[in-house]
Amino acid sequence: MRAALIDFIYLGAAILFVVGLKWMSAAATARKGNFISALGMLAAILVTLLDQHILGYRGIIGGALIGGLLGVWAARSVKMTAMPQMVAILNGFGGLASLFVSAGEWHRLSLTEFAFPTDVAISIYASAIIGAVTFSGSLVAAGKLQEIIRGQPVLFRGQHIINAALFLVCLGLAVHLTMHKANPDPHAFLALAIIALTLGVLLVIPIGGADMPVVICLLNSYSGIAAATTGFIIHNHGIIITGALVGASGLILTQIMCKAMNRSLANVLFGGFGAVSAASVPSGAATKGAVRQISAEDAATLLAYADSVVFVPGYGLAVAQAQHVVRELGDLLEKRGVKVTYGIHPVAGRMPGHMNVLLAEANVPYDKLLDMEVINPHFERTDVVVVVGANDVVNPAARNTPSSPLYGMPILDVDKARQIIFMKRSLNPGFAGIDNELFYNEKTRMLFGDAAKMLASLVAEVKQV
Repeated sequence: MRAALIDFIYLGAAILFVVGLKWMSAAATARKGNFISALGMLAAILVTLLDQHILGYRGIIGGALIGGLLGVWAARSVKMTAMPQMVAILNGFGGLASLFVSAGEWHRLSLTEFAFPTDVAISIYASAIIGAVTFSGSLVAAGKLQEIIRGQPVLFRGQHIINAALFLVCLGLAVHLTMHKANPDPHAFLALAIIALTLGVLLVIPIGGADMPVVICLLNSYSGIAAATTGFIIHNHGIIITGALVGASGLILTQIMCKAMNRSLANVLFGGFGAVSAASVPSGAATKGAVRQISAEDAATLLAYADSVVFVPGYGLAVAQAQHVVRELGDLLEKRGVKVTYGIHPVAGRMPGHMNVLLAEANVPYDKLLDMEVINPHFERTDVVVVVGANDVVNPAARNTPSSPLYGMPILDVDKARQIIFMKRSLNPGFAGIDNELFYNEKTRMLFGDAAKMLASLVAEVKQV
């Protein structure tokens, strides 16, 4: 009866996870989905604590308090611009936890069972390898996003061969440990963990910083897979279900991000995508022309008398913390009868959904956040597009220049609008390091300066029009 009740609660938690994921797929229900998923996790944790033979709750309570306090501190102090790094680090901690659990179970079983089951052994080594790769790879990704580590791809001769060799060595050590489980070799297990950690670093360093949204999705999937294998080790259905859901949803999101960036999943899995030599990046000389500037006063007049305006946010909006000001400007224009919407590219910013989260924080209505596929057909009928901090996701080179590394990447068709106001600090290229052809479009007017200050100036000027 007790076992049936426990399984029933785990099943209920799994249902809550599935419903939560479904609701989180839409901006309007994302908060409810997050809350439902949290309830499912709470139920799974409580039943696990009651089900297992816990020797003492003092360490568990202490760890929960420390972790909870760190979580509250991070939620309140980490800026929105650093949220991608935060997500990457959390993915890494999930992988590290799987590595620790697999190492602890391997040590425990080595002392108590000289021949523990083969399926458990396979789960232990799979969890250790995937967890280690996730942890070190996530740290590199966070370092690139934080610009502690060079954002450009780090390449060297024979890189893919070395990665393949390290992976085969990990598999060889796992096979060796499985075949000699009656005589456990701690040095071999330690070597497996160290090589897997090295592999995680080498898999991520050849990936350019502009491609980190895809990498974060993939590492999130890895952390879920590692958790699922950990569940098999300790025979916990809740962890198996949760890990499988995270792994599957992460892979689906990875494929969506790959499509949005014109990457193949094979590129992601084998690393090295987004690597472009400096010689192959077009300078943009052929497309450069006169850059037309506009004053805040003229831009405000253009916006105030438009019938339709589309704001296109990017990472620069997050850096300037200007989401509240752009909403204020949008509200002001709507009071004048202007139709205002927001065009969202899937990989704008540095993590999936970055702009959705940013604008939701400013209470921009969800129905005004239009995905790329929805907004693109409307640009031709849009009077003014205001690009705030976005760059690569609006670069026409993705359509017009076959030699560009961005070529083939789906973009927001901003260049088809009647007028374009491009808010940027300078003409420097975006995170991908590619010159933007949109700067020199005859319909583009550049409004240079800090996004928050320029938007505040626009708000003041529109009020006087």
